[in-house]
Amino acid sequence: MLLGVITWSEFRIGKTRRIALSSWRMILLLLQAAALVAYGQTQSEVVAAPPAVNPPKVITLDDAIRLAQASEPSYAAAAAANRNAGLDKSIARSGLLPNVTYFNQGLYTEPNGAHGQVGQLSDTADLPKFIANNGVREYFSQAIVNETVGLGPVAAARHADAAAAMASAEQEIARRGLVVAVTSLFFSSLAAEHKLAVAEQARQEAADFTRLTTEREQAREVAHADVVKAQLVEQQRNRDAEDAQLAAEKLRLELGVLLFSDPRTPYTLSAPEAEAQLASKEEVEQAAAKNNPELKSALASLAMNNADVQSAWGALLPNIGMNVTYGIDAPQFAANGPSGVRNLGYSASLTVNIPVWDWWASENKVKQSEIRRDVAKVALSNTQRRLIAQLDEAYSEAQAAHDQLNSLDMSVAAAAESLRLTKLRYASGEATVLEVVDSETTYVGTEDAREDGRVRYETARAELQAITGTM
Repeated sequence: MLLGVITWSEFRIGKTRRIALSSWRMILLLLQAAALVAYGQTQSEVVAAPPAVNPPKVITLDDAIRLAQASEPSYAAAAAANRNAGLDKSIARSGLLPNVTYFNQGLYTEPNGAHGQVGQLSDTADLPKFIANNGVREYFSQAIVNETVGLGPVAAARHADAAAAMASAEQEIARRGLVVAVTSLFFSSLAAEHKLAVAEQARQEAADFTRLTTEREQAREVAHADVVKAQLVEQQRNRDAEDAQLAAEKLRLELGVLLFSDPRTPYTLSAPEAEAQLASKEEVEQAAAKNNPELKSALASLAMNNADVQSAWGALLPNIGMNVTYGIDAPQFAANGPSGVRNLGYSASLTVNIPVWDWWASENKVKQSEIRRDVAKVALSNTQRRLIAQLDEAYSEAQAAHDQLNSLDMSVAAAAESLRLTKLRYASGEATVLEVVDSETTYVGTEDAREDGRVRYETARAELQAITGTM
């Protein structure tokens, strides 16, 4: 009996332990399940939260021109050349003015053992071994003013002025060329986006027409050939839409190269609200005569060559050099020497150099400069004639493109109406599938022609403004 009681007690104790252990295991499992549920909810919340996306930049034509000027290398090189020419101009003008230097030197020459007096009184009576030196010890501390008067420095200043004017004109030429390029890319990209929208619309209409022909075939109203023709047109429209997408992406990347450090930067183009009007022919001619940079560059080139001729003649004429020196040249580094001698003083000199004979080298340089000047005159005359021709050509191109815009708009409206009516006639059995396809092709062609016409007008107007300077 006692044995049975002990066994039962042990059994109850073991059972209690197993129950407690099972309870703790159940609690742990519940906690792990709750943690997994909470983690899953957190993950779903993280996944559900969309990442912050910056909206694409809106770029106007003025913004595009400003951004391109800050990153285009050719324009940057022209701007740097203009700044350097301005510095050269300042340097050349400084050559016309006196220059001042402060000269300091101390000399020691080994004595030769003899005694005597050379120049001023010194602390020692020893004579230097080098006869060119005035004493064993000699000190210089002098302010020196030099000035050269002649035709050469004047001609150099005139050359630098003309070079600065030419560099400024070349920078303006580079700027206007960049404006024309950016304008063409800007409106070409806008046109590509519109062409893409038209291609997508044409693809959708082709798909709808395929469904219409299929339904009419099932209703025994048309032959299977109409369905085949519609399917071929739909496939072609799909290819056209893909090509339009590719063309739009290429133009966006090409424009992005000029605007951003990363050409893949997302942006949207903002078209001008109002169409720019074309100025009158008289206004254009007056502006071109005043503001054309190519004409200014040719005039500056002629001025540079005239200055070179003057410089060459300057080598045949005398030049005058003037010098004023103030300071000390004494055995002591002091304003006053022994016995009350005053070391501080001044000297002045005037030099006249007269060319006499150089084996006709200077005369030949004059002839060379005159030959270059004659070439510059021919280039100026050619620039003037080319400007007249370019002005007439650019204005005629812009005027023709502007006059065709209204015609293109009317063509698009007429093509859209023709397509609508042809589809209605086909649905009622009065038109053939070829008429519908022809109407769709005509509509797409007129839409593309209108976009090309707008690009043509804006590019022609930009080129005209590049000639006249009104931009």
